[in-house]
Amino acid sequence: MKGAALHSWRSREIMATLSLRNVTKYYEKSMKPAVSDFNLEIRDKEFVVFVGPSGCGKSTTLRMIAGLEEITDGEIYIGDTLVNHVEPKNRDIAMVFQNYALYPHMTVYNNIAYGLKLKRIPGKKIRLFGREIQCMRHYTKQEIREKVEQAARILEISEYLDRKPKHLSGGQRQRVAIGRAIVRHPKAFLMDEPLSNLDAKLRNQMRAEIILLRKRIDATFIYVTHDQTEAMTLGDRIVIMKDGVVQQVGTPAEVFNRPKNLFVAGFIGAPQMNFFEAKLEKDENGFAVMLLGERFPLNEKMNAILREKNISAQDVILGVRPEHITLSEKANHPALEASLHVCEMMGSELHLHLLLGKKEIIVRVPTLGLTDAEIDGYSDSRAFRLTFVPEAMHLFDCETQENLLY
Repeated sequence: MKGAALHSWRSREIMATLSLRNVTKYYEKSMKPAVSDFNLEIRDKEFVVFVGPSGCGKSTTLRMIAGLEEITDGEIYIGDTLVNHVEPKNRDIAMVFQNYALYPHMTVYNNIAYGLKLKRIPGKKIRLFGREIQCMRHYTKQEIREKVEQAARILEISEYLDRKPKHLSGGQRQRVAIGRAIVRHPKAFLMDEPLSNLDAKLRNQMRAEIILLRKRIDATFIYVTHDQTEAMTLGDRIVIMKDGVVQQVGTPAEVFNRPKNLFVAGFIGAPQMNFFEAKLEKDENGFAVMLLGERFPLNEKMNAILREKNISAQDVILGVRPEHITLSEKANHPALEASLHVCEMMGSELHLHLLLGKKEIIVRVPTLGLTDAEIDGYSDSRAFRLTFVPEAMHLFDCETQENLLY
């Protein structure tokens, strides 16, 4: 991207905080809200990702911010302005849709320029009947051309301006859709699963380009996806939703390392976290987890948290991520006996599907440093001894499903 284009973009400072306060959405004849009591403060120039399974309310929330869905209850502010009843075109935001929504009969240039041709901006001020009046005007052709060419340089699609969408690849069409958004210099960008129609390789490439784009234009982004990999790689903060309710808001590291509840723990991470029915026991030495006859003592930090919360001995759900389970060779170390069910060779790692009693779990084993014979040996192995350190354990209440440690 040319330095002049970057300077031109950043020379215009736009504060773009967003605030959602107790936002709720009911659809007609529905007893259950599509979005329930949603609260979030989005900082200026922050990249926030809404993530969750299909039907969780993330796209509905985005559309309420855009003004494409009416709010049943609550308030949405863009900056200091309450926008509940402000028309979408007057909210000064830009939306990038899943299906690109390009005009097939228009060139790339005209697709990007179309919104600018319709937009009215402040012009000269005149005096009329003793009062100063702000006149509105349209962009000139030269102004439109400069803005379109600037956006094209940022997105590296200058050579495609004379083409029509049907002559572009999926990734190029997506860049045009993004170009149509950024050319308006909006207060915020709203992106609704923009990469879901792309193949895996192109999706990875476009994800990297969105990261670079964000650095270039330094604006506020709200991004919706069902793909937790996109959420983890793109977001400054992640909003995890389920059944219209926010489950947790945090940085990628926070939601991965300190999931608030069982749903978040199982949703974030691939392969997903392993869960076991276990017992939390307490004696004069502190707390320990009993699992299949083996006792796994907790560390002092965990003991302090449980004592502070006045937690007693109880049934729990133990969660351990596949990468945090190790194969133990020490006979005197607490370990669990498991048998091989399936071994998947993933290139950089092996995914061992093991049977622990009747329960199937997954263990990740890095292949770096292993010989071909050692890798093949995992596929031939019939039994393994498994263990994990206290720092890898997550304990969830069986009734509330809340994380007892965080």
